[in-house]
Amino acid sequence: MLFQLFKSPLQLKLKQACRFYTVARPQTIYALSSAPGKAGVAVIRISGRNALEAVEKMTLIKSGLMDARKAYFRRIRHPHTGQVLDRGLVLWFPGPHSFTGEDSVEFQIHGGNAVVKSVLNALRAIPDFRMAEQGEFSRRAFDNDKLDLTELEGLADLLNAETEIQHRLALQQAEGGLRKRYDEWRHKIIECMARTEAVIDFGEDEHIEEGVMEEVIKDVKQLYTSISTHLNDSHVGEMIRSGIQVAIVGPPNAGKSTLLNRLAKREAAIVSSIPGTTRDVVEVKLDLGGYPVIVCDTAGLRESNDIIEIEGIKRAKARILLSDLKICLLPLNDIATIDPIVRDIIDKDTYLILNKEDTVSSYSKEDIDKLISMIKKEIGIKHIWTMSCTTGKGVDLFLNQLINIIKDKFDSSIANPALITQARHREHLEDCIQYLESFLNMSNEEIVLSAEELRQAANALGRITGKIDVENVLDALFGQFCIGK
Repeated sequence: MLFQLFKSPLQLKLKQACRFYTVARPQTIYALSSAPGKAGVAVIRISGRNALEAVEKMTLIKSGLMDARKAYFRRIRHPHTGQVLDRGLVLWFPGPHSFTGEDSVEFQIHGGNAVVKSVLNALRAIPDFRMAEQGEFSRRAFDNDKLDLTELEGLADLLNAETEIQHRLALQQAEGGLRKRYDEWRHKIIECMARTEAVIDFGEDEHIEEGVMEEVIKDVKQLYTSISTHLNDSHVGEMIRSGIQVAIVGPPNAGKSTLLNRLAKREAAIVSSIPGTTRDVVEVKLDLGGYPVIVCDTAGLRESNDIIEIEGIKRAKARILLSDLKICLLPLNDIATIDPIVRDIIDKDTYLILNKEDTVSSYSKEDIDKLISMIKKEIGIKHIWTMSCTTGKGVDLFLNQLINIIKDKFDSSIANPALITQARHREHLEDCIQYLESFLNMSNEEIVLSAEELRQAANALGRITGKIDVENVLDALFGQFCIGK
């Protein structure tokens, strides 16, 4: 066949799951949608073809007398016994203009555990009502084309956001920031594919105008450039979603664990004057200026014959490779030489702290300034701080400047509403780029294979959003070339 239906495996899996729930099991679902536990208000959501039945049986409001999206204050009763369970607000959202795309009802009741339990038990007593599965409301929203996969992922990230920047990024994605761009690219690829296939099948009979393929190649080159630029984002979105990794590194007994405890404002790591105390990686999650930062204390770097310490150093080096920023601590009272093992891990993403300022009272400010200038010249580090992690002197200044460094590094990227936040997105985008590149490298005689490369490129983008439909190809083809007139 000229047109073949290519479905995303993830989309097919979700569609099959939705058909199982809607055919093999009762249609109407309900669940507590607010956080469990005592609260001022609890929200119970109901969705499905019989959602209004819960209103009629539990509030005595006739469905014909209830306006959509209007709150009604009513007694909520048991559907069989008529016992009053609570008084609260009742709202009706008729499909398809609801979160799930189905008829939906919300009961906003008092948030006591007994009240919530009694209302959920009452809903269970209504025939064909059942408790929703985990994530089933969102799954139904996807099945009814209310949300695509990127918006669902953004919604999940929004619920899990712990900092202001994570919240902002997740909200952009949940509101379709990624979907709009990816759909635009996919539709453009589909248009190019439609024109290519028109040349294949109707070029001679319908006298398709010359220069069509040249225009297609031009459009594909523009797409290739746009998607490549989008991929060249230094993985900022993924960093912010999972947390910016900051490794504290340096020789043993430099004060790394003390600094971690200062930043965490608690005893997160064991502090000892014995070199080599830290053997494993100790993590602390911080909110620095709204950015999620995971600060890691690592084992001191040095040559060692101790088996356990060697393993700790191995883990430290592995974490250093995964870090986005490195903070290297060196003791100011022993700065004459820097161990080659420590020097090897210092690069452009390393920031240097000269610690133990309280132990070098004989040093003047001029002495320290000269030392800093010498280190900057020798190593090439731009940011160097002096401090005492023990007394806390200089820690606040360092922390404030570190926040500014993080903002300078990431703020401009956060303004982009279409940052890549998932490894899945990046994988499919890279696949798309490969297919577009293959198309551009093919000769004019391989036009049939060229069309297939475009089809696969469109499918790769469709796998990100979960929307791949052959009708889009047909519509584009008929609309542009008036085939069959």
